[in-house]
Formats: sequence, C-alpha cells, structure tokens
Amino acid sequence: MASTAQYDVIVVGAGHNGLVAACYLQRAGLNVAVVEKNEWIGGAAVSRELTPGILYSNCSYVCSLFRPEIMRDLELPRHGLQVVAYDGGALFTQDGDCLIGYRNHHAHRREFARFSPRDAESYERYSRDVTRQCRFIQPLLMRTAPDPASFKPRDLGEMLYLARRLGEMTTREQALMARFWTMSIADFLSEYFEHPTVRASLAISGIIGTALGPMSPGTAYVLLHHYMGEVDGHVGAWGYARGGMGAITQALASSFKASGGTVLTDAAVDHVAIRGGRAQGVVLADGRELNARTVVSNADVKRTYLKLVDKKELPDEFVEQVESFKIRGSSGKVNIALDSLPEFPALPPDCPAIRGDIHFSDTLERMERAYDDWKDGHWSRDPVLDMMIPTTLDPTMAPPGKHFMSCFVQYCPPKIEGREWTDADRDGFAEAVIGQIADHSPGFRDRIIHMEVRTPRELEAEVGLTEGNIFQGELTFDQLLFNRPIPGYAQYRGPVGGLYLCGSSTHPGGGVMGAPGRNAALEVLRDLSRRTDHASPAHDVI
Repeated sequence: MASTAQYDVIVVGAGHNGLVAACYLQRAGLNVAVVEKNEWIGGAAVSRELTPGILYSNCSYVCSLFRPEIMRDLELPRHGLQVVAYDGGALFTQDGDCLIGYRNHHAHRREFARFSPRDAESYERYSRDVTRQCRFIQPLLMRTAPDPASFKPRDLGEMLYLARRLGEMTTREQALMARFWTMSIADFLSEYFEHPTVRASLAISGIIGTALGPMSPGTAYVLLHHYMGEVDGHVGAWGYARGGMGAITQALASSFKASGGTVLTDAAVDHVAIRGGRAQGVVLADGRELNARTVVSNADVKRTYLKLVDKKELPDEFVEQVESFKIRGSSGKVNIALDSLPEFPALPPDCPAIRGDIHFSDTLERMERAYDDWKDGHWSRDPVLDMMIPTTLDPTMAPPGKHFMSCFVQYCPPKIEGREWTDADRDGFAEAVIGQIADHSPGFRDRIIHMEVRTPRELEAEVGLTEGNIFQGELTFDQLLFNRPIPGYAQYRGPVGGLYLCGSSTHPGGGVMGAPGRNAALEVLRDLSRRTDHASPAHDVI
C-alpha cells in the first residue's frame, strides 16, 4: 500500500517562485512541503559543478529582477545570499570596433557620443521616458492583478488604484505608455536614436527570452520588464549571485527549513489528487500520496492543468484557454568552462566591460535575420548572444585563472523543422555560438575545457519549462496583468478549489523575480483566513 503523509500545503516544484511561496506560507504557521522531481533544488536557478572545480549557472545566469522586499522579508542575506553588481558590458561590431556600456549614466552617454552626438543627447530623453514607465509598473509587481469584470470590493479598489496612477500622468505620458506596451522595440528606439549600433545595443533586452524579433509588436514592453531590476538600491542594475544563481534558491531553501519546512527531492508529481472539485494533495510517480487541502504549483499553467490535473475536473472552455496560452520556446544556453580569460582585442586594456554582458549582433536587421531562422524552424546561424563571465567578479565559481562563461542564445526553436532535436542538431547549434565568439576572440576554441549545451529539449526535460520558454509564457500585452495566464483566472487561482499557481506564467511574469511566488502565497493565506475550519495565523501576514 502506498504511504501517505499529511501537510497543510504542498508546493509542486522547488524553483525560486515555489520556494518563495513556501517560505511565506511556512512563516505564517502552516506545515508546508515542497516536492521536487530532480535530485537537486532550484529549477532554473541552480549552480552545478559539471566539470571539476567549476560551478555553472547552467540555466538562469544573472540577478536583478529579484525583489528586494522578498530578500528582506525572508532574511536571505542572513542565509548566505550576496549579489555583486557588475559594471557595464560591450557590443562588438563587425568592423572591429565595440560600443562599451557603463553603469554610470554619464560615461554611458559619452560612449554613445563616440558613435553619434545626437544619440548622446537623445539618451537623456530616452532614460527619462523609460524610467517613468518603470515607476508606473514597479508598484504593480507585488500586487495581485484585479479582475476588471468583478464587482468584489477588492477588485474595484485595485481598479481605482490603477485609475489614480493613470490620472497622475499627463496625456502625453498616457499615450506614450499605451504605445510603449504595444509597439516593437525597433520602432520605439528609432524615435530616439539614429545610429544602428546604438539601437542594437539597447534592443537586445527587448527580445531576450521571447519568440519575437526586434521588429515584432510588443517587444518594447519586454525591454521594460528587464529594466525593472534592482541591486543595492540601484534601479536597472544587474549583478551576479555569489556562488552562481543556485545561491538564490539555496538561501530560500535555508530560510524555509529554518522555519520548519520540508523539502522532498527526487519526488516527481504524477497528478494532483482531486475530490469533490477540490485539491486534496498529490500522488507522486513512485506511488506515494501526500495529503494537503492546499496545493500550490510552481509549474506553468499548461503543465499544471494539462498534465497534472485530469481534464474531467476542468471546464471545457478553461481547457481551451489553457491550450491557447502562448508558451513558445525561443532560447538555448551554451555554458563553457575556460582554462583562462578570453581576449577580445576590440576592448581597451583593463576595460570593465569584460565583467558585464557581451553581445555581437550589431544591427537590428542582423537580429531580425536571426529571428527569421527561428520562424523557419531552425536555430539561428548567426545567433543573438547574451554572454557573460561571472567568474571575473565571483572567484568562488572556479579555481584561480579558470573561468565560467554563460551564453544565453536567441533564437532556438523547440523543434527543428517540425521534428525533434537530435544530438547532431545540438552540436550544430553549439558551433554557431562558438564560431561567433571565436570571430572576436583569437584562440578562444583552445581555451575550452568543457561545454554544456542546452536546447529547448533539455530545458523542458530537465527543468520542466514547456518548450523551453524561460518566462513560462510570452510577455505580450495580451498575456499581462489580468490576462496572465487567462482572463478570469489571473489571481493565482483556477477552477479547482485549493489549487493555486505561483510560477512565472502568472502575474507579473518571468525572470528570477520571486513576485509571483510571494503574491500567490498571500492569496492562499487570504483564502485560508476566511475558512472557519482553519486556525488564524494567516491574519498576521496579510
């Protein structure tokens, strides 16, 4: 007979959002268990030693979106989390030059002036307008999106809050916001900048992780999503988690366990147990049953409702909406261990750009052609890379002199011309990445000790990201706020009572942010506080 265990809440998946939700629920006095299919925790935020002595951030690779409020609430620095901000980056051009990015606004502006004095002047206006958009959207990250069709007092209150925020903006600012959320990053940048290299340097944040090209409507918002990061109070800053991205989830797990929580690894969930229209726990793949009146899924909306829940428990219309939710894989990773720091002749000596993000796609047209390959069902022959060497700032990840390099790659389809990936395809994809780097770094190939290649095939199989989509769903306007993931079900709940979503397919979306997990936990606590058959510790944390 299968063994059973009883908890108040079961969280499916030990990714960062699942662990954030578990921490808040456990601290509210509930008995919480997190179940994880892998032998390790972290989901996409992991650090793994895949070659002796060198730690890989082999999925997510940079920290900035993680909310400082959550870090404070859960005391993550006390549990070992340290984020080191990096200064700048570089975009290499095909003519042998490079545009260097600086964290300092004025230094960045002077570098733009080297390419276009007019663009250096426009950068002031661009920074002001984008900052204004960030200030509008940031307070919404940690609030549950209202249901505009609801007449519940809380939803009406949230709609009034949004109306007041809009009312604080001028007519021009409101018009700019509406355009910003719907236009392409190419069109948006063309209104400020003239030089193609300057435009390309800023456009990359508009396509990272999305199955859209720089000329596709909606990519301007993706740029905004990436700009909302914060490190040590510097909005828009980016940094490396010391010890790799797994340091974030290890700190979360430590905080969770310190509050008395339970983490079960090598515990894949077969299905959510449902009786009388309510979740009653989960059944694991090995037959074990874990009972709980509340289940919180860190898996995306499709994986949760189409794989972990029997369709007979769901309304047909809801299933159709879930099936229509856009989760399109567009990204891959190539992680590289190096025996020495690569050289880039275009960089000045001792340039800080080597410690930041490095790119090679120097025009919007070149980036769009890379997207054309994806649309044809092929990896990009000339991919868009977001390359970083975190060991330049974090010596804990590799022995002295050796380095870890992370290459996030656009574009990489979930299938190759309609068929499954093969190992030969994976090797071809890796060669496209290595070849592009080697064009700008003499002797780069000879420095490679070890390499890990992750296409959407590996991302889905190992991490559970449907089609390898890192945001658990496109960040387009039709899938944001009260539309994420589905209109009428955008408040972390679905049609099954006691079953909640806390992953990135919910508001406010993807990235290692933690806001979906925190927001979902508070919705669980609100519901539990209304149930007369449950104790009242939840009241203290709402």
